[in-house]
Amino acid sequence: MGCSFSGLNALYDSTTGDVWINENRFKVIRQLGEGGFAFVYLVKEVVTDASDGGVSKKFKDPSFVSDDGTYAMKKVLIQNNEQLQFVKEEIRISSLFNHPNLLPLLDHAIIPVKGTPEQSWTHEAYLLFPVHLDGTLLDNAKVMKLKKEFFSTSDVLQIFRQLCAGLEHMHSLETPYAHNDVKPGNVLLTHRKGKPPLAILMDFGSARPARKQIRSRSEALQLQEWAAEHVSAPFRSPELWDCPSQADIDERTDVWSLGCTLYAIMYGVSPFEYALGESGGSLQLAVMNAQIKWPTTPKPSYPDALNQFVSWMLKPQPTVRPRIHDIIIHVDKLIAKFSH
Repeated sequence: MGCSFSGLNALYDSTTGDVWINENRFKVIRQLGEGGFAFVYLVKEVVTDASDGGVSKKFKDPSFVSDDGTYAMKKVLIQNNEQLQFVKEEIRISSLFNHPNLLPLLDHAIIPVKGTPEQSWTHEAYLLFPVHLDGTLLDNAKVMKLKKEFFSTSDVLQIFRQLCAGLEHMHSLETPYAHNDVKPGNVLLTHRKGKPPLAILMDFGSARPARKQIRSRSEALQLQEWAAEHVSAPFRSPELWDCPSQADIDERTDVWSLGCTLYAIMYGVSPFEYALGESGGSLQLAVMNAQIKWPTTPKPSYPDALNQFVSWMLKPQPTVRPRIHDIIIHVDKLIAKFSH
């Protein structure tokens, strides 16, 4: 067999704690997070004389090369064929995009594993990404809430503008794609000295071609069922909660989530999360009626134009909701007005 890993795509060497992804070797430094059957680790490439330029020679863009050889590695435990297809689809879809505000998949491997009685999974997937150690917008919001801090108007707009740029790329492909899960937990932030934070949209596990023709009750219910599983409830658009039997769904489902995310950049939560805490309150009802609750406390005080901007994106009727190009024109005007 020559090298011990040539027959396998990835190999976990338990003696050293190293992981092979294809022909490149990585040392696991520490776990960064976990959720469901996925674990995210900080890893460092082990470069040897024989590693022939290492993993970086595979990258589409030289800017993805890590200065210190560290990357983020997501390990997914796959338990059945449905999950296997789901991961393969995420890998395929990730490779369609190439934009500075979308997290690139740098390398990947899926290996079959021999099940043991206490191990229920059949495959393991290893996905390699650039590392962003400042965490997600959600992580940052939690810390800021404790410190009673808020983003400046200028930073709110600059973070939001970057998310728009990433989504515009997805929405403008020959087959437009919707991300389908735009929310603070899927936005990575990197703080930069003297500049607004860098914002990168991640997790394309729910991304799908954006345009769907719904022509029957069963198709509508099928879409609702899919959305209930894949689209986070506080950021899910009305047409995905209650889909008409005759409907043309398009990428403006993302625009709704984007409006909710802008609110969350400002105030730390989705505009509809309050409904979860009210007795008899219904998140679905709040969303369907676009009942936004604006904070009444004096802090933070953002210009009214920002609240109006959020409301413009949160139109329950998708046909009157703006498209990403309109939003970018508007946010650029706001940046010109409020950035100093």
